[in-house]
Amino acid sequence: MIRMQNAGFAYDGRTVLRGLNLHIRPGEFVAVAGPNGAGKTSFAKLLNGLNRPTEGEVFVDGLDTRRARVSALSRSVGFLFQNPDRQLCRTTVREELLFGLRLHVRDEAEAARRLERALADFALDPEENPLTAARAERQRIALASVVALGPRLLVLDEPTTGLSHAECRRTMEIVRRLHREGTTVVLISHDMELILRYAERMLVLAGGTLRADGAPHDVLRRADVLAEAALLPPEIVQVASALGEPFAGLDTDAALAQALIEARASAAG
Repeated sequence: MIRMQNAGFAYDGRTVLRGLNLHIRPGEFVAVAGPNGAGKTSFAKLLNGLNRPTEGEVFVDGLDTRRARVSALSRSVGFLFQNPDRQLCRTTVREELLFGLRLHVRDEAEAARRLERALADFALDPEENPLTAARAERQRIALASVVALGPRLLVLDEPTTGLSHAECRRTMEIVRRLHREGTTVVLISHDMELILRYAERMLVLAGGTLRADGAPHDVLRRADVLAEAALLPPEIVQVASALGEPFAGLDTDAALAQALIEARASAAG
């Protein structure tokens, strides 16, 4: 699905990313983390052609992004901007969602079906004006407009910014469902707990280079990487590590609670 070979990106003479070598297979759920200025958003834009590699190669769904048109990449890549105002342009939610659907889906009945499903999944009022909605609501509308297109690759740049805990959970459960249905997901996020809960693989960028690539529960226990990237592990990982063996490898509330119950029972004889 995604292949980078010695890929780099420079802007106004400043190197933002360099030496990226990685392969993301179809159907993976990959999170990208790192400090501010690490190049996370620039990395995301390499996947839909808004950024072209200034060195090396980036292939997405078989297309060389140095040469492919953004319109061609958009047939398989759905992209959610960190700022939803960059992609909202209609005065009702219904028209906002239909704007993209009319460009990508020729069958009107199928477009109508996708519209209704997106409205229901995201609990949206079709007559609401996206341009005057609250920040969190605009983010959900923008995400719904992307999801409705049914992309093979979904690139999400901080999709839960401004959302309440309940809204965040609902949004990510929709993303999880899409992943289980076969969508490849690349999630840019500063939320380590969210990454641990949902992602299968974690990339860490720092100083414009790839510093770690592995399972989240492994990467989030690498003190050297976390320090270099100014990241803090989720609280559950910190607590489990502090308790020592046999708790150090646990990374969910339920698993830690069960282990504590068993340890107490064993100690009681």
